[in-house]
Amino acid sequence: MSDICKTIVVAVSENGIIGRDGDMPWRLSTDLKRFKALTLGKPVVMGRKTYDSIGKPLPGRPNIMISRQSAAVANPDVHMAHSLTEAISLAEHLAKQNGESEICIIGGGQIYEQAIDLADRLCVTHVETAVEGDTSFPAIDSALWRATETIDVPAGDKDSYPTKFVVYDRR
Repeated sequence: MSDICKTIVVAVSENGIIGRDGDMPWRLSTDLKRFKALTLGKPVVMGRKTYDSIGKPLPGRPNIMISRQSAAVANPDVHMAHSLTEAISLAEHLAKQNGESEICIIGGGQIYEQAIDLADRLCVTHVETAVEGDTSFPAIDSALWRATETIDVPAGDKDSYPTKFVVYDRR
């Protein structure tokens, strides 16, 4: 077993939606600041669609994009992997190289679906609304996950909805 913590970072609506038309179905400035603080310096693993929706590598952290295509991105700041297993292995290597003890898996839906069984921790922003969307997050099974930290976050000036930030650790 690896000594690097595999953490999923996600924002999820009450009805399990995380995305709509290649974007997030809300604006949560407060959560984006938390996301940056959680991931800065740590390798981030994402699928190609998530990378495309961001449009560029996230600064200040090694970016690893999973794609079945061989030359999907021509950016020297983005590492390529062809599977989640390969991406996690590369992320763990980069984390050790940089003295980090955690990697962050940041989406999207297909990647979360594969990664939830491999993750050690979930950092979930529960968006307190139900929204329409086309991408969802797997159900969080309370038999497998236990909430270890909960923070209620009222909607700020630049937030569409109030949220509840919860850290879940694998039981």
